[in-house]
Amino acid sequence: MRFAAIADVHGNYLALEAVLADIRALDITAIVNIGDMVSGPLDARRTIEILMNLDAVHVLGNHDRYLLDRPSEKMGSWDRPAFEALDAAQLDWLRAQPMTRIFRDQVFLCHATPESDEVYWLDIVHPDGTVALSPLDRIEPFAQGLTQSLILCAHTHLARAVRLRDGRLIVNPGSVGSPGFRDKHPYPHVVEAGTPHARYAILELVDGAWQVTFRHVAYDHETMAALARRNGQPELANALATGWIK
Repeated sequence: MRFAAIADVHGNYLALEAVLADIRALDITAIVNIGDMVSGPLDARRTIEILMNLDAVHVLGNHDRYLLDRPSEKMGSWDRPAFEALDAAQLDWLRAQPMTRIFRDQVFLCHATPESDEVYWLDIVHPDGTVALSPLDRIEPFAQGLTQSLILCAHTHLARAVRLRDGRLIVNPGSVGSPGFRDKHPYPHVVEAGTPHARYAILELVDGAWQVTFRHVAYDHETMAALARRNGQPELANALATGWIK
């Protein structure tokens, strides 16, 4: 089995196009998308059109859910522009996607953790705002009850691979379209990837063991940074341009 995992596109259609071109060039035909597809001050409609026409398996992220479970006046600054850009059929397509999924019997998909689409799994935020790899004793309980040998999550936008003590592998492929963001929960913090590349992962089962390859793909990030800046999101513009919030 060999497939690509993408996540956290956040309306960045140019990054998505570059990643999909890279996947095709590697002759990979199977793709899973682990959520947070369109929210952001970029181009939600163009992004969802690409995803709806893509032969892929999808699960919802927390920002996808925000487009569906609340009125627009209660949406955040990343979600309201996306909601207003999408038509009813596109929202219905999102609504039809599950929160978790099992891919080809061997891979469990969730956006954040199996029980929550908002909790960081492989990373932890300390009270001083430092974001670090989570201790294994915190990571493993979230995986209780899952029988699949490979577990994919996203949400933090940081590429990670963690081997559990029983041999299972948990992988976060990183973010296709948003290399940095600021959040207030559980403590104020920033996440920064350090480069503007679009990120995804290739997973391959070789002799009964999973192998992961993280891919960093160059694309016209300056165009998307300019779009974020025009749409009143200077921090996202900086992240798209450099991989850093500041």
